[in-house]
Amino acid sequence: MVLISKYLVPKGYVGITIFPFIFLKFYDLKTNAFLINHEKIHLRQQIELLIIPFYVFYGIEFFIRLIKTKHWRTAYQNISFEREAYLNEKDLNYLKSRSFWSFVRYL
Repeated sequence: MVLISKYLVPKGYVGITIFPFIFLKFYDLKTNAFLINHEKIHLRQQIELLIIPFYVFYGIEFFIRLIKTKHWRTAYQNISFEREAYLNEKDLNYLKSRSFWSFVRYL
């Protein structure tokens, strides 16, 4: 389910997925197929890791990458979950052919 909330989406971002919802900063983003696909990839990742472990793994990986890169945006972009989502967001059929735990390839 897609919801609009400029308050729940962090500054500098336009969308965030918190199972089972996709929160977008602005209403017109609902028509952005690539953004919605990106967020749906995150929904699949969250389901595969049984939701709570996804957030734990995401946070740990982010902080490890932040320590290595010392740059917030670079650390974020290199999280395996984000790499998978960004690299496949333009393939609107990706989720139909995606293998279980595909994010592991992006570690």
